[in-house]
Amino acid sequence: MKNVRAMALAGALCTAMSFATPVSAADPEAGKLKAQTCLGCHGVAHYVNTYPTYHVPRLAGQHEQYLVAALKAYKEKQRSHATMHANASSLSDEDIADIAAYLASAK
Repeated sequence: MKNVRAMALAGALCTAMSFATPVSAADPEAGKLKAQTCLGCHGVAHYVNTYPTYHVPRLAGQHEQYLVAALKAYKEKQRSHATMHANASSLSDEDIADIAAYLASAK
């Protein structure tokens, strides 16, 4: 009877773990260093680019997965912005994850 209970518990734990959100392997401290270029525009309060004129969004506190998706979209030129294409083109998946983890945790 004990073996049946133990096996049932083990099965339940395995099932629960399969639905758990994966823990991010990103390193926010590494991201802080890698994000310095980003902060030149995105870290300035109320920054507006002169040409073409548009408001530069503040990224601190954004959702981590949104930032990852956005950077990957710029890297793959699925979003249009030449400066962001240039900045994202040299980033590895690890760089993107680290930067996103840092920006999401920043205030």
